Amino acid sequence: MRHIALVGMMGSGKSETGRKLALVLGRRFVDCDRLVADAAGCSIPEIFAAEGEAGFRRRESELLAAVLASTDASVIATGGGVVTVPRNRALLAGAAVCWLRARPEVLAARVGDGSGRPLLVSGAGGGGAPERLRKLAADRDGWYVEVADIVVDVDDLSVSQATMAVAARLADVSGWLDDGPGEAAT
Repeated sequence: MRHIALVGMMGSGKSETGRKLALVLGRRFVDCDRLVADAAGCSIPEIFAAEGEAGFRRRESELLAAVLASTDASVIATGGGVVTVPRNRALLAGAAVCWLRARPEVLAARVGDGSGRPLLVSGAGGGGAPERLRKLAADRDGWYVEVADIVVDVDDLSVSQATMAVAARLADVSGWLDDGPGEAAT
């Protein structure tokens, strides 16, 4: 079985949808942002303050590689910026990748003022969270397209609806939810 990786902007619902999807599919759930924070022993804003975005991305990349190397097929909620690193895009090629796509104005309503989200609080370009989200989305959308095997538009979906939409799309693709050649069901 392949890992299932959820990608998308902050506020798209990767963590909540991933948690529910893992329950539905009977798989382990991995939240990459939580793993990074736990491994560092501090919050993501604290990592950004101490090491900058480059330090955070380095940590994220190391943990993503370890998770994807695991033989325990998981549902993985990635960080929103995981696609900005070429190594991460290459790593994701071995997973079934679903882009949870949402319009910037929907994301802005979900994340509010961006507190606790370093790229919104300290992002370049001025303006508030909505403007910064639009810029981040414009910068990243091409990379999301590059890595995504499937896309689910989540603008008007609840977490439960998004979960079922992702599961249905994955089931449509032969072999993604089944054991691969030579693998036994557990």
